[in-house]
Amino acid sequence: MILRFFCFLLLFWMIGFAWFAIDLPRAAGDDVRTDSIVVLTGGPQRIEHALQLIEADKAQYLLISGVDRDVKPGELAAAYDRSEELFECCIDLGFQAVDTRSNALETARWAAGRDDSSLRLVTSDWHMRRAQLELERAVPTDIVIISDAVATAPSLGTLFKEYNKYLMRRLASLAGV
Repeated sequence: MILRFFCFLLLFWMIGFAWFAIDLPRAAGDDVRTDSIVVLTGGPQRIEHALQLIEADKAQYLLISGVDRDVKPGELAAAYDRSEELFECCIDLGFQAVDTRSNALETARWAAGRDDSSLRLVTSDWHMRRAQLELERAVPTDIVIISDAVATAPSLGTLFKEYNKYLMRRLASLAGV
């Protein structure tokens, strides 16, 4: 009986992993506009994509969450070949986050201060499900979250680790933790 239960769990895990790896989240449509955008640091092309969105007037404000404390707005503007004026008017840097969960908490505080009703979440496709789960838990339920995944080519190891992190956070949320 116990062996059957563990075999069932393993089968359930394998099917879930196949879904997770094959059906990665995609980019939001070009017609989507939100009050603000949040981009989580840590992967290539995330910040560049978010900057392109803010320049295309897909939102009024942008939070770059998880920025190293030593980084200055002017340095980031230079690194991404953007004007300092863009950073002064429309972009905030979040220095508090060190992981996905704290990205969500930092974003929730920032969005509450802005009175946003919609947010576009920008992160890598393999990271999107867990990032969105954390953000949905952190912000009020009346804030609409639009996922905008940056396409990548994740390794099997990256997918394996992220799937297990996602499962653990999903189970923790079901348990109310």
